Amino acid sequence: MTLHLMSHTLCPYVQRSVISMLEKNIPFERTYIDLANKPDWFLSISPLGKTPVLTDKDDAIFESVAILEYLEDTQPHPLHPASPLIRAQHRGWIEFGSAILNDIAGFYNAPTAAVFATKTAALTAKFQQLEAQLGDGPYFAGDAFTLVDAVFGPVFRYFDMFDDIADFGILTDLDKVQSWRRNLAARPSVQQAVSEEYPQLLSAFLRNRNAYLSTLMA
Repeated sequence: MTLHLMSHTLCPYVQRSVISMLEKNIPFERTYIDLANKPDWFLSISPLGKTPVLTDKDDAIFESVAILEYLEDTQPHPLHPASPLIRAQHRGWIEFGSAILNDIAGFYNAPTAAVFATKTAALTAKFQQLEAQLGDGPYFAGDAFTLVDAVFGPVFRYFDMFDDIADFGILTDLDKVQSWRRNLAARPSVQQAVSEEYPQLLSAFLRNRNAYLSTLMA
């Protein structure tokens, strides 16, 4: 075993790396980092001070997209399509998934109802774009599970919590998106990417944001 993933309990970017390694059926170690009290050894291998970081023996790779690409280049069971054109398109949709994660952070950090409404509209618009892109499923590109699916599994996981708070209408009437969400939630690699305590930890995190969403949870 040479792969070692520096993780955080709630980080969606860590989750996509874990999903990739589980799909590839490769062994790896995992160490959780307290991002409020980062050890010096971690900062020495993470120039941005963020998770995930993957080490392979004595070498470190930081940033989740770089980690995903490294795993594609060095490990069996590719999750990228063979076609260079489709592979490039998928890289674009991976970036789109990262943009949605940024919008989700804006959503749960929104300080007022007005800002919250703006962030809700931005998320809704992005998922409407996805609805137009999706085919018959069950995954982003049909029958094959790809890196785009690995990226969106953690995205949809947030909505398991949001749906328990209220119906924000973000995914309303998006039948293909909802079907994709259900299929990803049933995937063992997506389920195993987080600990059993994840829902409780995420709930506590959101309650402590002192944001508009926090007041709805109260």
